[in-house]
Amino acid sequence: MSVNLKGNILVTGTNRGIGLELVKQLAEKTGPETQIYASCRDPEGTRAKALRDVASRFPGKITPIKFDTADEDSISAAFQAVSLKLGAAGLNLLINNAAINKPSAPGSLSATRKQDMMEVYETNVAGPFILTKMFLPLLQQAASTRDEGDDMSCRRSAIINMSTVFASVKKCPETFQMAQMYPYRTSKAALNMLTCCQAEDFRRHGILVTAIHPGWVQTEMGGEQAPLMPQDSVAGMLRVMSTLSNKHSGLLLDWEGNTIPW
Repeated sequence: MSVNLKGNILVTGTNRGIGLELVKQLAEKTGPETQIYASCRDPEGTRAKALRDVASRFPGKITPIKFDTADEDSISAAFQAVSLKLGAAGLNLLINNAAINKPSAPGSLSATRKQDMMEVYETNVAGPFILTKMFLPLLQQAASTRDEGDDMSCRRSAIINMSTVFASVKKCPETFQMAQMYPYRTSKAALNMLTCCQAEDFRRHGILVTAIHPGWVQTEMGGEQAPLMPQDSVAGMLRVMSTLSNKHSGLLLDWEGNTIPW
């Protein structure tokens, strides 16, 4: 089944889990003109073998890109490399998927150190902030083409920030006992505010910004007890991304398109 996405797409954190599945399904479900830039810390390392295997199945469509969202210099180098490949076309879709969780779940208060909080914030909040700031000119280039008219969409120019229902302040009483995860929850709540700020700031450029909760997914972070498989989560999110428009900018949605309260 195809999705209504196209153009140049950059996905972060693609060596495993949701990021890897995003690359796989985007390659399978988009047209031959779509170019997917798949980032991870070490595309040539042993942990990226699955990504290299997927890229080999779609020669010329998937380009692994090396950078660490916690390393500003590596993001700058990646921007230069991607800019050369994109030329005047710009970047149509940026999916900020890379994230970490420390300490491991349930992440109680007593188990959480200041260093955990700082490292998680650096990757989950500062990373998407710096990455989007650097790649903004490429998103603006894509938005200026107006192939999709005046409406914002993930085909024209968009940023998807991967969030979580655990970041919802309103739903915290419902979810807190499942996993305390202080650094992860608070960092993703900050990412939600970043999403709102970017949505307001970039509206004048025609760039859509939406946060999406992928569900509780069976990944290294989500654990084996999670009820949702990566394939189903990603299929749902891609369907949602295909339908996003002006009215969805600045919202937090789940993988089925339902609005989650802040």
